[in-house]
Formats: sequence, structure tokens, C-alpha cells
Amino acid sequence: VQLQASGGGLVQAGGSLRLSCVASGRTFSGDIWRWYRQAAGKQRELVAGVTSGGTINYADSVKGRFTISRDNAKNTMYLEMNSLKPEDTAVYYCNAQRLYIPQYSYWGQGTKVTVSS
Repeated sequence: VQLQASGGGLVQAGGSLRLSCVASGRTFSGDIWRWYRQAAGKQRELVAGVTSGGTINYADSVKGRFTISRDNAKNTMYLEMNSLKPEDTAVYYCNAQRLYIPQYSYWGQGTKVTVSS
């Protein structure tokens, strides 16, 4: 299974972007999909996650501005990012993880988001 992230780009502060992450191949219910980001010189951090059942969590830094969703039928996850700030600048990675058999953890290649002030 491969994850393909897309939708990054350059946007001004206050603008919006929508990221997508598509899985090619079969995934299973009971997994959790997440968006992470890594800014230059910093550690990768969790942005948001959504389970196959629809349970969602967000990092405090993006609550109220970002919305995560997934379409299980399309094997696709989205991240709607509004009111973007320069500190949101990072490479965004998607991850699909399942802790139960069959276990897996798949990563996308990353998509760069740059927010100019």
C-alpha cells in the first residue's frame, strides 16, 4: 500500500489549503489515519487524526482552524486548513496505522505548505 499526499503550496497568511492523502491498495477498518508536519529544523509533530469510525483529534495549535476528514470508500483523507499562519509552514505527511492484525503503518511522501506573512 502506498499513500500519496497532495495539495500543498504557497499561500498568504489567512489563506486556505486543502490537503489530500490517497491510499492505493487495501486498508482495513479499525485503523487511524493522521496528518503530521515537520518544519525545518524541528521534530515531526502530530497535527490531527481520524479513526475509521470517525473519532477525531487535533493538536491544540490547529484547533478551530483545521478540519480533518476521511472517505473510507475512496481510501482518502483530507485536511482542510483555514486561517493559515506562517508557523504552519512545514512539510505535511500522512500516515495510516493499524495496531491490530493485520498491522501496518504506511507513510506518504509529504507535501510542502508554505505560508507567507
